[in-house]
Amino acid sequence: MSSPHPYIPATDADRALMLERVGVETLDALFEDLPASLRDPTLSLPPALTEPELIALLAERSAHNAAPSRPSFLGAGAYRRSVPSVVSHLTSRSEFVTAYTPYQPEISQGTLQSGFEFQSVVCELTGMDVANVGLYDVASATAEACLMAARATKRGAVALLEPIHPGTADVVRTYGRGPGLRIDSITSPDAVGEEHACLVVQQPDFLGAIVDLEPLAEAAHTSGALLVAVADPFALGLLRAPGDASADIVTGEGRDIAGGAAYGGPSLGLFAARSQFLRQMPGRIVGRTRELKPADGREPRTGYVLTLQAREQFIRRERATSNISTAQALIALAFTIAVQALGPHGLRESAELCYQRAHDAARRVAAIPGFDVPERGPWFQEFLVRGPLPAPELAAQLSAHGITPGLDVSHRPEPEADNALLFCVTEATPDTHVDALIRALTEIGARA
Repeated sequence: MSSPHPYIPATDADRALMLERVGVETLDALFEDLPASLRDPTLSLPPALTEPELIALLAERSAHNAAPSRPSFLGAGAYRRSVPSVVSHLTSRSEFVTAYTPYQPEISQGTLQSGFEFQSVVCELTGMDVANVGLYDVASATAEACLMAARATKRGAVALLEPIHPGTADVVRTYGRGPGLRIDSITSPDAVGEEHACLVVQQPDFLGAIVDLEPLAEAAHTSGALLVAVADPFALGLLRAPGDASADIVTGEGRDIAGGAAYGGPSLGLFAARSQFLRQMPGRIVGRTRELKPADGREPRTGYVLTLQAREQFIRRERATSNISTAQALIALAFTIAVQALGPHGLRESAELCYQRAHDAARRVAAIPGFDVPERGPWFQEFLVRGPLPAPELAAQLSAHGITPGLDVSHRPEPEADNALLFCVTEATPDTHVDALIRALTEIGARA
């Protein structure tokens, strides 16, 4: 009656009963449709290591990672931030180490309260009425916003205002393929028509420029479309809230404020909207309530509940708005702690510092003979750089100097991106890294 695996408690009798219900006699018969070469293939694995040996090996491998100390000026959606130290202290508590909203929420008041606090922070940052407890990342959140706009307006096209992050645009196109949405990339809000459910605008845009959302919202609303603002929540410490500029839906990426890119994942998608779209929103929404006056005379207690679950697992499939599963609860908690630790004044000061340091670095680059920093109006933390060499060659030269260069955007259609790299400097970029960049560019320019 023993189990074949320490983590699979099924007994021989359990397995026999399951096979009988399925209608086969043996496990081999259950999998006979699979080619023999794919059944329990031999794996070429090295001998097992003891725990101390494994720790030593990982330490040796991690010593080859130059990312923490190497000067890097990559941005384009993933940014180095100064995260308050209290974030790691609180999120490392064992009761918080989970990414999931509980399936029995009534006994998980702490998790629900942290979700409610996260929603409140997102609403304050974005100027919107309601937020959910988080989606996978900014790209999926924006795609869900487009689907929601299509449901709300009963229209079949979406307009993406360039320049927008190409990864976000790709995910929107992927999500739109199922319901048959047409995804149009446009360069002017005048191209928004009566067939468009929404106009999607990135703030700041993909090339770093700060966008005036109000006239874009007016252009979208004139055509009966909604405005979806894909906003950097850190930049919102300095910029006008999208809700105050008449945006209808706001999405964003909360990962960097929570603690960094972590080798590519996981992420935290922010999603907020106006109250009239509440029942169209994807994911989960946590609410807060209070007891009626208790009969025993004690003070009423506050309780947290899952107010809305729009996933097909919980309601009829045809009424579901999304199949989003996780709430990214741990990263959402870290985001909430970081924003609340900074407070509105601290967040603004950090955003101002980021702005000032980026502009100081851009001025220093522009002063180097042979280099140019083309501008597209006001910008926040990312700037374009042209040099005396083709962009790919300039990037290679910087890499040879031990510097990770800005993103090569020379293939993009915008005139100012021609032969340009997109550099990013934030409040967390060390002065020594900027100094190293200036020395390397000066040397490259002198040799060109």
